[in-house]
Amino acid sequence: MHVIDLETWPRRKHFAVYAAMDYPHFGLCANVDISRFQPWARQRGLPFTVALVYALARAANQLTPFRYRIRAGQVVEHEVIHPSSTVLTDDDLFSFCTIPYGATWAEFAASAERCIAQARANPTLEDEPGQDDLLFMSGIPWVSFTSMVHPIHMHPADSVPRLSWGKFFADGQRLKLPLAVQVHHALMDGIHVGRFYQLVQDLLDQPEALYGDPQP
Repeated sequence: MHVIDLETWPRRKHFAVYAAMDYPHFGLCANVDISRFQPWARQRGLPFTVALVYALARAANQLTPFRYRIRAGQVVEHEVIHPSSTVLTDDDLFSFCTIPYGATWAEFAASAERCIAQARANPTLEDEPGQDDLLFMSGIPWVSFTSMVHPIHMHPADSVPRLSWGKFFADGQRLKLPLAVQVHHALMDGIHVGRFYQLVQDLLDQPEALYGDPQP
């Protein structure tokens, strides 16, 4: 992690404008095509949600603006960010589950299995105090939504990106998945979120490159 020099940062004026706003966040919702990813993962026994979380985390880690965070008026850049996803527990409630991001799918999948089991056995709604090297994620697999708004702290403003996905659906011969992205506008713009969507799509179109090619 390192601190960004706001005096020389090319984004300093944009940061100043949006950091001063009462609601400095913006969100987009678009469908990604999972026509290749979903059947490929199913045939090989990959857990859909965990595999999707890994793809989203991989894309976010490859884009610098998604690794920026605001701390007490400063901007820091993390080297690695980790998905903190919701896990369904008893009584229709959920728990948070932070999965250490691993460079390989095998490493990540093993960590996810342990984390999910622990979250279900000991539900929690707490992250480590002060930890912001995270990506907040949640699945809403019951609804093919077209928009999404997250609860968020405003004072100080929370700068952790929020990623959510909904129920996938058929669109002609294609299979689509709604994906919502909510970010802090002081740290990035629509072009950066657009690059995120494109990178996610590229990863989902080539699952064998992302996950290896385990035989079904």
